[in-house]
Order: sequence, then C-alpha cells, then structure tokens
Amino acid sequence: MTGSAVVSNARGLLGRVLHGHGVAVRITEVEAYGGINDPASHAYTRTARSEIMYGAPWRLYVYRSYGMHFCANVVTGPTEEASAVLVRAGQVVGGIETARMRRPAVKDVALARGPGNLARALGLSLDDLGTDLLGSDGVRLGEPPATTPDISSGPRVGVSKAADVLWRFWITGDPTVSAYRRSPRA
Repeated sequence: MTGSAVVSNARGLLGRVLHGHGVAVRITEVEAYGGINDPASHAYTRTARSEIMYGAPWRLYVYRSYGMHFCANVVTGPTEEASAVLVRAGQVVGGIETARMRRPAVKDVALARGPGNLARALGLSLDDLGTDLLGSDGVRLGEPPATTPDISSGPRVGVSKAADVLWRFWITGDPTVSAYRRSPRA
C-alpha cells in the first residue's frame, strides 16, 4: 500500500495546535488513511460522506462515528487521491475550562484522549465539515512546532481492513495518547 505523502503529513501534524470553538488542543496522536489506495479509508469507495476527502487539502472532514460522537480528520490530498489524517488525541493547551464543561468529571489528561473525546472537547460538529484549516480564525491549525517531537508508530486502532499497517503515529511517552485496541474483526 502506498501513501508516503499522507504518512509525512500525519507525522507533521504531531505537535501542531488545532483550535476550535474556544479550545486549543496540541495534537499528540494521529492515524493516516490513504484514500483510494487504502481499504481502511472512508474514501476507498467514493460516497457522499467521503466526497470532502476528494477535494482540496487542509479541509476538515467531520463525521459521526457509530451514531454517538464526531471525529475530525485533516484532508491532506492530493486531490482525487482522498488521503486524510484522523486526529486521535491531544493535550488541551487553551480554553481548558470550556473543555472541562464539555467533558465534565474527566481528568485533564483525558479531556481530548480518543477521537470522539477530542472532537467534543473542541466543540466540533457537522457544521465544521469543509472548514479551511489554514485560515486565520475559527477552527484552524496552528503552525508546525519549532522542534520535531519524538514519534512512535504502530497499527491503526479499530480497523478491520489493513489492520497491520503501521500508520498510527503519536508523540512518544505523551500521557494524552489513547490506548491501542485492535478490531475484533481484523
């Protein structure tokens, strides 16, 4: 399976800050999805839901997972290849009181641990679908960190196809990173 561009983009998101609705989260864990070349990707088969992934890069792809929570992906392109990076976890670095209100009775280290929790902490919803993440206000990505963090990799969480592809990346030793759970269907 090819995907050197999406892997590079995924690794490059680690340490960047994702801003959304009064909260800022430093990204500590991501998963790369190679679009049309990756059977685990939503875009492997083109559908109305995955159409955003076939467009311009650096847009936000938000979807509802299991009908319960939202997940956020950064579309990385190239256009028509439909690659994207799932933002799995992060450390709240701004707006912590707002994040605590959105996720009451949760320890600070876990406020944005896991993709659904991260989206909830940021207040993301389907209204944010298609947002240009390189804009200067609203939901947006901050600049890359001054220094590249130490990065670990492993298999993606919960996928049944291409389950052994090592396209999950995280900042080594960061306490906000989520636990690995292999899909029982893998």
